Amino acid sequence: MEGAPVVCIDGPSGAGKGTLAVRLARQLGWHLLDSGALYRLVGKACLDAGVVWDDEGAVARIARSLDAEFDVVDDEVVAKLGGVDVTADIRSELGSKGASSVAVLPMVREALLERQREWARPPGLVADGRDMGTQVFPDSPLKIFLTASVEARAERRYSQLLAKGESVSLPRLLESIRDRDARDSTRSVSPLVAAEDAVTIDSTLLTIDQVLERVMSLAAARGLIGRLSG
Repeated sequence: MEGAPVVCIDGPSGAGKGTLAVRLARQLGWHLLDSGALYRLVGKACLDAGVVWDDEGAVARIARSLDAEFDVVDDEVVAKLGGVDVTADIRSELGSKGASSVAVLPMVREALLERQREWARPPGLVADGRDMGTQVFPDSPLKIFLTASVEARAERRYSQLLAKGESVSLPRLLESIRDRDARDSTRSVSPLVAAEDAVTIDSTLLTIDQVLERVMSLAAARGLIGRLSG
Protein backbone atom coordinates (compact mmCIF):
# COMPACT_ATOMS: atom_id res chain seq x y z
CA MET A 1 0.00 0.00 0.00
CA GLU A 2 3.06 2.26 -0.39
CA GLY A 3 1.96 5.59 -1.79
CA ALA A 4 -1.68 4.88 -1.05
CA PRO A 5 -2.63 5.98 2.47
CA VAL A 6 -5.96 4.75 3.80
CA VAL A 7 -8.34 6.49 6.19
CA CYS A 8 -10.61 3.89 7.79
CA ILE A 9 -14.08 4.76 9.02
CA ASP A 10 -15.67 1.95 11.02
CA GLY A 11 -18.73 1.84 13.23
CA PRO A 12 -22.28 0.55 13.60
CA SER A 13 -25.13 1.02 11.15
CA GLY A 14 -26.66 4.51 11.11
CA ALA A 15 -23.75 6.33 12.73
CA GLY A 16 -23.14 8.40 9.60
CA LYS A 17 -20.14 6.53 8.19
CA GLY A 18 -21.37 6.61 4.60
CA THR A 19 -22.03 10.33 4.48
CA LEU A 20 -18.74 11.09 6.22
CA ALA A 21 -16.80 8.78 3.90
CA VAL A 22 -18.24 10.35 0.74
CA ARG A 23 -17.60 13.91 1.90
CA LEU A 24 -14.13 13.09 3.18
CA ALA A 25 -13.16 11.36 -0.06
CA ARG A 26 -14.37 14.37 -2.04
CA GLN A 27 -12.54 16.80 0.24
CA LEU A 28 -9.28 14.87 -0.06
CA GLY A 29 -9.70 13.90 -3.71
CA TRP A 30 -9.26 10.24 -2.80
CA HIS A 31 -10.92 7.00 -3.87
CA LEU A 32 -13.86 5.58 -1.89
CA LEU A 33 -14.64 2.06 -0.74
CA ASP A 34 -18.10 1.30 0.66
CA SER A 35 -17.36 -2.15 2.04
CA GLY A 36 -20.81 -2.54 3.55
CA ALA A 37 -22.31 -2.14 0.09
CA LEU A 38 -20.13 -5.01 -1.12
CA TYR A 39 -21.80 -7.35 1.37
CA ARG A 40 -25.21 -5.94 0.46
CA LEU A 41 -24.43 -6.62 -3.20
CA VAL A 42 -23.44 -10.19 -2.36
CA GLY A 43 -26.76 -10.65 -0.56
CA LYS A 44 -28.63 -9.18 -3.53
CA ALA A 45 -26.72 -11.37 -6.02
CA CYS A 46 -27.60 -14.42 -3.95
CA LEU A 47 -31.29 -13.54 -4.05
CA ASP A 48 -31.10 -13.06 -7.81
CA ALA A 49 -29.37 -16.43 -8.22
CA GLY A 50 -31.68 -18.29 -5.84
CA VAL A 51 -28.86 -18.98 -3.38
CA VAL A 52 -29.77 -18.99 0.32
CA TRP A 53 -27.63 -16.77 2.51
CA ASP A 54 -26.40 -19.57 4.79
CA ASP A 55 -24.98 -21.70 1.95
CA GLU A 56 -21.43 -20.60 2.65
CA GLY A 57 -19.72 -22.23 -0.33
CA ALA A 58 -22.24 -20.95 -2.86
CA VAL A 59 -22.27 -17.45 -1.36
CA ALA A 60 -18.45 -17.35 -1.41
CA ARG A 61 -18.43 -18.31 -5.10
CA ILE A 62 -20.79 -15.44 -5.83
CA ALA A 63 -18.60 -13.07 -3.78
CA ARG A 64 -15.47 -14.03 -5.73
CA SER A 65 -17.09 -13.31 -9.09
CA LEU A 66 -19.14 -10.30 -8.00
CA ASP A 67 -19.37 -7.67 -10.76
CA ALA A 68 -19.56 -4.62 -8.49
CA GLU A 69 -18.80 -0.94 -9.00
CA PHE A 70 -19.51 2.32 -7.18
CA ASP A 71 -20.16 5.86 -8.32
CA VAL A 72 -20.72 8.97 -6.22
CA VAL A 73 -23.66 11.15 -7.28
CA ASP A 74 -24.78 14.15 -5.22
CA ASP A 75 -23.01 12.91 -2.07
CA GLU A 76 -24.63 9.49 -2.42
CA VAL A 77 -22.94 6.20 -3.28
CA VAL A 78 -24.54 4.52 -6.28
CA ALA A 79 -23.96 0.75 -6.21
CA LYS A 80 -24.09 -1.24 -9.41
CA LEU A 81 -24.36 -4.98 -9.91
CA GLY A 82 -23.50 -6.11 -13.40
CA GLY A 83 -23.71 -2.49 -14.50
CA VAL A 84 -27.25 -2.07 -13.14
CA ASP A 85 -28.04 0.46 -10.41
CA VAL A 86 -29.36 -1.59 -7.46
CA THR A 87 -28.81 1.04 -4.77
CA ALA A 88 -32.47 1.18 -3.69
CA ASP A 89 -32.65 -2.61 -3.41
CA ILE A 90 -29.56 -3.02 -1.26
CA ARG A 91 -30.40 -0.08 1.01
CA SER A 92 -33.73 -1.62 2.03
CA GLU A 93 -34.31 -3.53 5.27
CA LEU A 94 -34.02 -6.76 3.28
CA GLY A 95 -30.70 -5.54 1.92
CA SER A 96 -29.46 -4.89 5.47
CA LYS A 97 -30.53 -8.36 6.56
CA GLY A 98 -28.76 -9.94 3.60
CA ALA A 99 -25.53 -8.06 4.30
CA SER A 100 -25.52 -9.01 7.97
CA SER A 101 -26.30 -12.64 7.11
CA VAL A 102 -23.51 -13.16 4.57
CA ALA A 103 -20.97 -11.08 6.49
CA VAL A 104 -20.73 -13.72 9.25
CA LEU A 105 -19.50 -16.37 6.79
CA PRO A 106 -15.69 -16.78 6.96
CA MET A 107 -15.35 -17.93 3.34
CA VAL A 108 -17.24 -14.87 2.13
CA ARG A 109 -15.11 -12.45 4.14
CA GLU A 110 -11.97 -14.12 2.81
CA ALA A 111 -13.28 -13.90 -0.76
CA LEU A 112 -13.84 -10.15 -0.41
CA LEU A 113 -10.68 -9.33 1.58
CA GLU A 114 -8.23 -8.95 -1.30
CA ARG A 115 -10.85 -7.32 -3.49
CA GLN A 116 -11.26 -4.60 -0.87
CA ARG A 117 -7.51 -4.07 -0.60
CA GLU A 118 -7.32 -3.52 -4.35
CA TRP A 119 -9.20 -0.25 -3.84
CA ALA A 120 -6.15 1.21 -2.05
CA ARG A 121 -4.42 3.12 -4.84
CA PRO A 122 -2.91 6.60 -5.15
CA PRO A 123 -3.50 9.25 -4.10
CA GLY A 124 -5.35 7.51 -1.24
CA LEU A 125 -8.48 5.71 -0.09
CA VAL A 126 -11.31 6.40 2.34
CA ALA A 127 -12.62 3.01 3.45
CA ASP A 128 -16.04 2.79 5.08
CA GLY A 129 -17.06 -0.37 6.92
CA ARG A 130 -16.99 -2.39 10.11
CA ASP A 131 -13.57 -4.04 10.05
CA MET A 132 -11.55 -1.70 7.84
CA GLY A 133 -9.15 -0.72 10.61
CA THR A 134 -9.00 -4.07 12.38
CA GLN A 135 -8.77 -6.53 9.47
CA VAL A 136 -8.64 -5.04 5.98
CA PHE A 137 -6.25 -2.10 6.45
CA PRO A 138 -4.58 -2.66 9.86
CA ASP A 139 -1.67 -0.35 8.92
CA SER A 140 -3.92 2.62 8.14
CA PRO A 141 -2.42 5.88 9.49
CA LEU A 142 -5.86 7.15 10.54
CA LYS A 143 -8.68 5.02 11.87
CA ILE A 144 -12.01 6.50 12.91
CA PHE A 145 -14.63 4.60 14.89
CA LEU A 146 -17.84 6.56 14.36
CA THR A 147 -20.72 5.77 16.68
CA ALA A 148 -24.01 7.24 17.97
CA SER A 149 -26.79 6.18 20.31
CA VAL A 150 -29.13 3.44 19.09
CA GLU A 151 -32.04 5.87 19.28
CA ALA A 152 -30.28 8.49 17.16
CA ARG A 153 -29.30 5.91 14.57
CA ALA A 154 -32.84 4.54 14.35
CA GLU A 155 -34.27 8.05 13.93
CA ARG A 156 -31.82 8.82 11.12
CA ARG A 157 -32.60 5.59 9.30
CA TYR A 158 -36.32 6.15 9.80
CA SER A 159 -36.10 9.60 8.22
CA GLN A 160 -34.07 8.24 5.29
CA LEU A 161 -36.58 5.50 4.55
CA LEU A 162 -39.54 7.86 4.84
CA ALA A 163 -37.86 10.26 2.41
CA LYS A 164 -37.58 7.39 -0.06
CA GLY A 165 -41.31 6.67 0.27
CA GLU A 166 -40.90 3.43 2.22
CA SER A 167 -43.34 2.43 4.93
CA VAL A 168 -41.45 1.56 8.09
CA SER A 169 -42.11 1.23 11.81
CA LEU A 170 -39.72 3.16 14.05
CA PRO A 171 -40.01 0.66 16.97
CA ARG A 172 -39.35 -2.24 14.58
CA LEU A 173 -36.42 -0.37 13.06
CA LEU A 174 -35.00 0.29 16.53
CA GLU A 175 -35.25 -3.42 17.34
CA SER A 176 -33.64 -4.32 14.01
CA ILE A 177 -30.65 -2.05 14.66
CA ARG A 178 -30.20 -3.47 18.15
CA ASP A 179 -30.31 -7.00 16.75
CA ARG A 180 -27.78 -6.13 14.06
CA ASP A 181 -25.47 -4.50 16.60
CA ALA A 182 -25.58 -7.71 18.63
CA ARG A 183 -24.85 -9.90 15.61
CA ASP A 184 -22.06 -7.70 14.31
CA SER A 185 -20.32 -7.28 17.67
CA THR A 186 -20.49 -10.95 18.71
CA ARG A 187 -19.77 -12.75 15.45
CA SER A 188 -16.71 -15.00 15.52
CA VAL A 189 -15.17 -13.53 12.36
CA SER A 190 -14.20 -9.83 12.21
CA PRO A 191 -16.55 -8.61 14.95
CA LEU A 192 -17.50 -4.94 15.09
CA VAL A 193 -14.95 -3.41 17.47
CA ALA A 194 -12.85 -0.28 17.43
CA ALA A 195 -9.21 -0.80 16.48
CA GLU A 196 -6.86 -0.20 19.40
CA ASP A 197 -5.42 2.88 17.71
CA ALA A 198 -8.75 4.22 16.41
CA VAL A 199 -10.14 7.62 17.33
CA THR A 200 -13.73 7.19 18.55
CA ILE A 201 -16.19 9.94 17.61
CA ASP A 202 -19.74 9.95 18.99
CA SER A 203 -21.94 11.68 16.41
CA THR A 204 -25.15 11.63 18.47
CA LEU A 205 -25.09 15.38 19.08
CA LEU A 206 -22.84 16.41 16.20
CA THR A 207 -23.64 17.56 12.68
CA ILE A 208 -21.91 15.92 9.74
CA ASP A 209 -19.97 19.16 9.18
CA GLN A 210 -18.64 19.02 12.73
CA VAL A 211 -17.59 15.40 12.34
CA LEU A 212 -15.94 16.11 8.97
CA GLU A 213 -14.04 19.08 10.43
CA ARG A 214 -12.66 16.93 13.24
CA VAL A 215 -11.57 14.15 10.89
CA MET A 216 -9.92 16.63 8.52
CA SER A 217 -8.00 18.04 11.49
CA LEU A 218 -6.84 14.55 12.42
CA ALA A 219 -5.81 13.87 8.82
CA ALA A 220 -3.81 17.11 8.75
CA ALA A 221 -2.14 16.26 12.06
CA ARG A 222 -0.98 12.94 10.58
CA GLY A 223 0.43 14.61 7.48
CA LEU A 224 -2.16 13.08 5.13
CA ILE A 225 -3.39 16.34 3.64
CA GLY A 226 0.08 17.22 2.37
CA ARG A 227 0.27 13.98 0.40
CA LEU A 228 -2.23 15.37 -2.09
CA SER A 229 0.45 17.50 -3.67
CA GLY A 230 3.13 14.86 -3.50
